[in-house]
Amino acid sequence: MKPWPFVVASLILVGTIGLIQSLSHGELIPAKKPFADFPMTLANRWEGQELPLEEKVLEKLKVSDYLMRIYTPTPAAAGAHQTPPLEPVSLYIGYYESQRTGATYHSPKNCLPGAGWNFADTSMASIPMTKSGPSILINKVLIQKGVDQQLVLYWYHDRGRVIASEYWAKGYMIWDSMTKNRTDGSLVRIIVPVSGTPEEAFEVGVAFLKDMWPVLLTHMPPSAMT
Repeated sequence: MKPWPFVVASLILVGTIGLIQSLSHGELIPAKKPFADFPMTLANRWEGQELPLEEKVLEKLKVSDYLMRIYTPTPAAAGAHQTPPLEPVSLYIGYYESQRTGATYHSPKNCLPGAGWNFADTSMASIPMTKSGPSILINKVLIQKGVDQQLVLYWYHDRGRVIASEYWAKGYMIWDSMTKNRTDGSLVRIIVPVSGTPEEAFEVGVAFLKDMWPVLLTHMPPSAMT
């Protein structure tokens, strides 16, 4: 397959992003509940512990707001004989109120290998959030460093959308910049250690995602501003 269509599309995308960044339209910045108000206890099953990022890391990320915590199963949840048993889960959310000035989320595809993790398996997963509601499509990545494995679930949460593909995220950002005058967005990442099988770690990650989801929505700007 010839690489030219991809190269041309990439050049057009980069050029369009550059054009958007050069424009000044008094971009709309939505109001958002700060992540400092994100509950430490989720669904009576998880207890959070803050993991503040170092200043040099924050300078590199350039986030407008962020959350970095470890959520551990409560004693009651841990002793509930759940299969598979719940594991401590890492939750990171990086929010950008504007991506026009070059501040944007860092893809786990770049950050994790830079930290020494290898991608053992990469796929997407459709997660039904309620019995009758729509599913969300997210990234599902198994990473490995030596004998250690972790299961990573992540997506881009942009202006009311859940987006797995980085290319679609950029495309929607361009569209919303022109039609809504907004480029706010977030990267949401859940990491579960693989102590049993990757499938079991995935089940734990999905259980946490569903417990966390209603709270997450209250801390994300909606698709339309009133």
